[in-house]
Amino acid sequence: MRIVGVTSLRASPLVAQLLNLMQKIMLHNMLVKSQLDPKLENLTLRIGWRKKDRRKVDDFILYGIAASKEAIDDSGWIPKSQNDQFRTGVMIGSGIGGLDLIYKTSLTLNEKGPRRISPFFIPGALINLVSGQVSIRFGLKGPNHSVVTACATGAHAIGDAARLIQNGDAEVMLAGGAENPISELGIGGFNACKALSTKFLETPEQASRPYDIDRDGFVMGEGAGVIVLEEYEHARARKAKIYCEFAGYGLSGDAHHITAPSEDGEGGKRAMEAAINSTSIPNLKIDYINAHGTSTMADTIELRAVEEVVKGYAHEVSMSSTKSSIGHLLGAAGAAEAIFSVLSIRDQIVPPTINLENPAEETLIDLVPKKHKQRDVNIVMSNSFGFGGTNASVLFKKFLS
Repeated sequence: MRIVGVTSLRASPLVAQLLNLMQKIMLHNMLVKSQLDPKLENLTLRIGWRKKDRRKVDDFILYGIAASKEAIDDSGWIPKSQNDQFRTGVMIGSGIGGLDLIYKTSLTLNEKGPRRISPFFIPGALINLVSGQVSIRFGLKGPNHSVVTACATGAHAIGDAARLIQNGDAEVMLAGGAENPISELGIGGFNACKALSTKFLETPEQASRPYDIDRDGFVMGEGAGVIVLEEYEHARARKAKIYCEFAGYGLSGDAHHITAPSEDGEGGKRAMEAAINSTSIPNLKIDYINAHGTSTMADTIELRAVEEVVKGYAHEVSMSSTKSSIGHLLGAAGAAEAIFSVLSIRDQIVPPTINLENPAEETLIDLVPKKHKQRDVNIVMSNSFGFGGTNASVLFKKFLS
């Protein structure tokens, strides 16, 4: 099987730059608050767009383009020949897509009539247009695909993109997720289905608290995460920087409920086991798991499933939820969390689960409460589970040249 390496990783617009974000979480164990201006003017300029270009798309597409530009710049890969273009693809998904643009356009329709609807409305809201826009902007003519699997989108996109490379359909893939759910309709909708935290209105920085006994729902985040996956010989030939090796991918379905996982967590467990079984690593032991960990009732279900998967060496495993620091990015969550997982290998540091004061359950697994931890990290797993019972787990391992 062809070896796939990770040769770039970027997230946007979380704060400003991924490395600054990582430093805030890893070294200062703090909640990340957005420093972006509400109109996203700096981000628009950063990708070389004018204000009128910005108005043609929903913000999730803007986020995806910005993260892709930074990922491409970091990777150093610019396809120049026609064959290079044909062998470089895009797979960036979204859980909801242009929700805010759809909402605002519906108001325009109601208040001003159909003639006032922008001709850019449909291509500005469609989920696959984030991949389309990236493909057009950078001349990427390989596989052009999008994933839509709710909160598992980013992880599925990375796993599926890696398989395209393994199967010989591409040499390089940009993969990840983008989401723009923080709007009246987005917040109202998730609050209506009792998914959001409501007990910490006076202290919102304490609201996202995975595994804690006082958790009561997730905190919404938004942004994009994109990584560059590259076939090993292709990366080596151009002397690319390789962060780590993509090691495995598993996926499953719960067939249980539209929003809740089954109480025994068997769907998530099967996804993790499938990821492990897809590798060729003998006697595999996971060092760190970036959990789905949403600060909801599902946290302990995932914890028990993980305990089954790592039975026999649970006391050696660290697992944390970076959603405690950046919130839940929905379709972009799996991509952003895969990036944290890769950086834990690079830096040999595992990020904390902030706000974890009183664990809801006892476990042998180290949940990395409140403070980051320096430790050996050679193999990591990132879990993403979505509404509809869709599950994805991706594995990365330290690259040894």
